[in-house]
Amino acid sequence: MVELRSPKPSIWVRILVPVLFFQKKLIKLIELIGGLIQTNQLNQPNQHTQPSMNKISAYFKDSYHELLEKVSWPSWEQLQQSTMIVLVATALITGIVYLMDLGSNSLLKFFYSLIN
Repeated sequence: MVELRSPKPSIWVRILVPVLFFQKKLIKLIELIGGLIQTNQLNQPNQHTQPSMNKISAYFKDSYHELLEKVSWPSWEQLQQSTMIVLVATALITGIVYLMDLGSNSLLKFFYSLIN
């Protein structure tokens, strides 16, 4: 026996129908964004003189400098204390969820026993 079912619409139908439906709103949004970008570029001097590779290397240098000099790292004792707090909180929340699971399980078993 052959199973009959409706075909799934092609990807182009699923993409283009919403785009065509909202075409006027999308065009207005694109024009608005383009106008904002254009006015922003006219008001500010061109600061993009570095090639993109120099920007990437400057980003990594700045990040490395920030990690070494600006970040306050915890001491070993603070790290151990924070780790213990996280472990105890995790165990406590796990226990609470376990008890809630046991309670809901027994409550559902009770309701099902009443139905049967």
